[in-house]
Amino acid sequence: MPRTRSRYAPDRGLTGRMVTTMFLIGLLYVVFVGVLLAALRGSWPIILIITGGLFIAQFWFSDRIAAYGMGAREVTPEQAPELHGAIDRICALADMPKPRVAIADSDVPNAFATGRSEKTALVCATTGLLRRLEPEELEGVLAHEMSHVAHRDVAVMTIASFLGVLAGIITRIALWGGFARSRPGNDPAGILLLLIPLISVVVYAISFLLTRLLSRYRELSADRAAALLTGRPSALASALTKVSGQMARIPTEDLRKAEPYNAFYFMPAFSAKESMGRLFSSHPTLEQRLDQLSRISTDLSH
Repeated sequence: MPRTRSRYAPDRGLTGRMVTTMFLIGLLYVVFVGVLLAALRGSWPIILIITGGLFIAQFWFSDRIAAYGMGAREVTPEQAPELHGAIDRICALADMPKPRVAIADSDVPNAFATGRSEKTALVCATTGLLRRLEPEELEGVLAHEMSHVAHRDVAVMTIASFLGVLAGIITRIALWGGFARSRPGNDPAGILLLLIPLISVVVYAISFLLTRLLSRYRELSADRAAALLTGRPSALASALTKVSGQMARIPTEDLRKAEPYNAFYFMPAFSAKESMGRLFSSHPTLEQRLDQLSRISTDLSH
């Protein structure tokens, strides 16, 4: 029997943005592959096989690769009773199946969710987060992560990021001496091959911006959904404030290791105050998130 919707508040704005992002990414993907086929006419079977294979691999394995890269280790209820208990309560509130539960051995206070669907979902908290948050604050953070699973925006972000990864690979191959030297410069096909690195950079930039715009909205959506589900926006606001404040005390080396995975995290980690990553952050500012939670708290009190 197909499952009914969870009790997480639906977000039409998020759904619309996910559909739009997937459409634009798909259109960009078709154009990108079309350029490759036009440039390498004799190699079109290889191009289709490689791009298709990369797409399948990205869809099926990217969540596992990300979880492995962030050090997620599945734990049993006996190994982490507090974490499992909090997720059990959220699942009961949301009427959702329980995801796999994991812990990452890191002092960076954070949490993340991965998975293409509810069946493959994994929710992970770091040891730094578990050590610093009170039970109500932890539930707020985990409810935020579970909303990503319920709204399926984790899967959309995984697919949406594929084209940027592929464009980056093509650019590196070209710059390392692949396409540009394969044909003489006077040949029109050779000129087209010279354009491939430039086209790849443009495709990567557009893909990056599209995923960042979706990512910022989905974080606000997850905050809103978690606050409404638990009925305690103040607990989530407290967790956000506490985690943000603790980030400044984390060694720079640990923050640098975490930065590549910021799009997955509850709170982004930056290794420097003036980091360029803040300009292109996958998350809205702390002020925006706290302001939204304050409005929700006011609405709920009425």
